[in-house]
Amino acid sequence: MSVHQSNIKRVTTHILQEMKARGEKISMLTAYDFSMAKILDAAGIDILLVGDSASNVMAGNETTLPITLDQMIYHATSVIKAVKRAFVVVDIPFGSYQGNSSEALRSAIRIMKESGAHAVKLEGGREIKESVLRILSAGVPVMGHLGLTPQSIYKFGTYTVRAKEEEEAKRLLEDAKILEECGCFAIVLEKIPAKLGEQVAKSVNIPVIGIGAGGGVDGQVLVTHDLLGITKDFQPRFLRRYADLFNVMTEAVQGYIKDVKGKEFPNKKESY
Repeated sequence: MSVHQSNIKRVTTHILQEMKARGEKISMLTAYDFSMAKILDAAGIDILLVGDSASNVMAGNETTLPITLDQMIYHATSVIKAVKRAFVVVDIPFGSYQGNSSEALRSAIRIMKESGAHAVKLEGGREIKESVLRILSAGVPVMGHLGLTPQSIYKFGTYTVRAKEEEEAKRLLEDAKILEECGCFAIVLEKIPAKLGEQVAKSVNIPVIGIGAGGGVDGQVLVTHDLLGITKDFQPRFLRRYADLFNVMTEAVQGYIKDVKGKEFPNKKESY
């Protein structure tokens, strides 16, 4: 961590913009609960995303679609209580903004008021322009999300790489510019060719955070449970596991079971 970074009392949209300007990469991870958020924040993460991936990771759903606005607010409230430095962004879940800018605004305001979060994130480009503008007009910072948009999984029918064809790549680039013009403070690009990721990052002035979008973007995001190796089944090419907590936790639990069964726990020192 650079000296500059550790001196930051709180990360803001302005600080993220400065980081892009001087070429300092932005680090972003997901958080859904107080204990994990406290660790990530203290470690020096720049942005915490209360992702609708909570639907998969925390609730065991196959897609991000089932999670509700109330559930997202619950997760966001838990995360905010733990955070002293990171910038906290919350996903507006599926069905709480599409096709209705008034509903989008209501959802964003509920998230901000009830959780104390710093910004919201929406999936899509030109088709959600009206919602983005409406939310921004209320003074709520908006992060965009292009490329593979998991809330539209049934439309795509697959989680494969997006924008490989020239037409879709051109549209994605245009959408990024539309989101910037609307006033979004940053954009997430998911699962697109590295060359296109770099092109987008160079063509807009706002930070571009990638997940499977190569190293030419302004920052990276991963799902924390994947990075820590708590999840085992999910193995996309873009994922680097920095720990193997699945096995660490399994061994710890098995050790505990063994000691309880063998009357080793608690011992005299652990008793009153």
